[in-house]
Amino acid sequence: MKNYKLLIEYDGTRYYGWQRQPEQNTVQGKLEAVLSVMCGKEVEVIGAGRTDAGVHAKGMAANVCLETEASPEEIRDYLNRYLPDDIAVRQVREASPRFHARYNAIGKTYCYTCYDGEVKSVFDRRYYTRLEERPDLERMRNAAELLKGEHDFRNFCVNPRMKKSTVRRVDRIDIVRDGDYLRFFFHGTGFLQNMVRIMVGTLLEVGWGRMNEEQVREALEAKERRKAGPTAPAQGLCLMSVDYD
Repeated sequence: MKNYKLLIEYDGTRYYGWQRQPEQNTVQGKLEAVLSVMCGKEVEVIGAGRTDAGVHAKGMAANVCLETEASPEEIRDYLNRYLPDDIAVRQVREASPRFHARYNAIGKTYCYTCYDGEVKSVFDRRYYTRLEERPDLERMRNAAELLKGEHDFRNFCVNPRMKKSTVRRVDRIDIVRDGDYLRFFFHGTGFLQNMVRIMVGTLLEVGWGRMNEEQVREALEAKERRKAGPTAPAQGLCLMSVDYD
């Protein structure tokens, strides 16, 4: 029995998120189904996190313990032969027996993409959220400074019954314009459910003049979820990478 680290990318459009769920189409479920056939017994794939329904990934990390004589390259090729076209395993390598994709992760980078051109972009329409009006870039960048650092992000989480700590550290927020595309990059030690999408929704409200910096500060300090902005749609979000020591 050996432990393997996987690097995975997927188009999350038709999946009910990463996490295996009964009678639901999930990324973890697809990976486990293929590997279970390969090994002749059920296996568990452990992901670095849980992306929500409709969210994509270019750099999801996972680990799995397998009893097989196949090489890492043969495992990768087997997976890619039998996985659907919207999931690809970019890399398989043998890892330390103690490596755990979730517990050993020390940081994650997400990118959220918006499009605000006059004419919709057809071929990448699954991977951005279309905006009806162009937000002010500098206003959003100034407000983003308030979200950086260590805060209690309970109001930026969709789960009101969260029992674990909702304190997280966000050490980088970059907002970049590339023509008609607007990209938000977030790096932090970890993110709560829907946290990135709520931060994006909040910053867009600032960019449109519907919220100001003081209201963003209040959203961090208040006890009500409604103080923060709306949750941006899932399709614009992509997990770019997971950091390990």
